[in-house]
Amino acid sequence: MGGLSVVPDLASAIAAYQGTLQIDLVHEGPLPADLAASWDCPASANMRHAVLRPKSGAPCWFRLVEQPPVAGFRPTTSFGWGAFELTVKDVFGWPDRLAGSAFTIVGEPKQLPGMDAFVPMQALGPGQEMIYLNQVFGNMAAIDLPMAQSISDHIFIVILAAPDRAAACDWYARSLGLDLGETFELPYEMINSAFGLPNSHISALTMVQAGRMPIVEVDDYPTQARRRPRHIGMLPPGNALVTLAVRDLDSCTVNWICPPVPRFGPLYEGRQAGTCIGAAGELLELVETG
Repeated sequence: MGGLSVVPDLASAIAAYQGTLQIDLVHEGPLPADLAASWDCPASANMRHAVLRPKSGAPCWFRLVEQPPVAGFRPTTSFGWGAFELTVKDVFGWPDRLAGSAFTIVGEPKQLPGMDAFVPMQALGPGQEMIYLNQVFGNMAAIDLPMAQSISDHIFIVILAAPDRAAACDWYARSLGLDLGETFELPYEMINSAFGLPNSHISALTMVQAGRMPIVEVDDYPTQARRRPRHIGMLPPGNALVTLAVRDLDSCTVNWICPPVPRFGPLYEGRQAGTCIGAAGELLELVETG
């Protein structure tokens, strides 16, 4: 799995991910034009970009692409990818680690009502990308959760903000053969704060899984949410793109932006990859693992 974030200054973003999150840099260079085209983002071609990987060696890649900021973009107010959730150690020590860094805490570590398997906290990165830092203490009734093997480890859930939660969940089940898990209703602090809703306002979210493995959390967003503003032909700001591993691209009933082709370098390593657009307008890249 991988998450791509757009940042205004690549050098400072790399320093933040390496120094604060303690994630290793494995590649830096211009974004290949054919890769940008496969995302339907040709104007992002040759932008400076970097690939990073957790110290645990988990098969997860964080990609950063340098692009100009987008006027009017505010995290957690638009449809598309809303956050990347990392599994970490010592969640209650993370506020001190993030102090004075390029990451801004927007949610202190806090136990969620009825969920004692993990404790999350939330922060915005240097490109206004939302990341959740979750310490796992055990599995849930129908979901297996990974414990971190390094201070910050891999992305294990991605959050999708959807105008129609049921339709988005159905798209993932039909198009990728994933399983629909439990739906939770709770006061969602990030959503309530972003839209100025009462703390008691209840939002619904549904887990999309592969068996007991969580993949995508699909969140209902209020009617005030809108399409994400973006530069023409460029990646959307913030949490821009998600990469998922699939066994067989031919089994995926999606509309490819470009036909899948073998790609090389970190993350791809010669595997076939293609990108599609999901039900909430999200960019979803699929890499065949066999």
